[in-house]
Amino acid sequence: MLEIGKKAPSFKLKNQDGKIISLNDLKGKKVVLYFYPKDDTPGCTKEACSFRDEFPKFGDLNAGILGVSPDSAESHKKFIAKYKLPFDLLSDENKEVVEKYEVWKEKNNYGKKYMGVERTTYIIDEIGLIKKIFNHVKVDGHSAEIQEALES
Repeated sequence: MLEIGKKAPSFKLKNQDGKIISLNDLKGKKVVLYFYPKDDTPGCTKEACSFRDEFPKFGDLNAGILGVSPDSAESHKKFIAKYKLPFDLLSDENKEVVEKYEVWKEKNNYGKKYMGVERTTYIIDEIGLIKKIFNHVKVDGHSAEIQEALES
């Protein structure tokens, strides 16, 4: 079970350009690792665009942003281009990382059960420890909530 103060699970995933991004490569910087269900859907677009709009503030807080979903790198590339997102989106098509981070859950939509990503954000500190976990994220106000947590 993942908990605040524990080491964040390591990973290596392809970004939208096919480049491998590893959590270990990001040591020395805080990481906002946000998991979302699907590219270019209403809630996911709103969340990504709020991070985009506030992106410079994250840099001021020595924090990088990484989005993760089971979508393909090609899907991420289109999503980034369409909304001019200034951060990497990582492709977890095999669902290894969403499972490691305990966000691959059974969901229920109008009585239909299926497996999917539960919108969740982790803040990982400069040495790779989990600083904060936001479960069942509500998109409105989430970017500000993350910035507040980074400042504390």
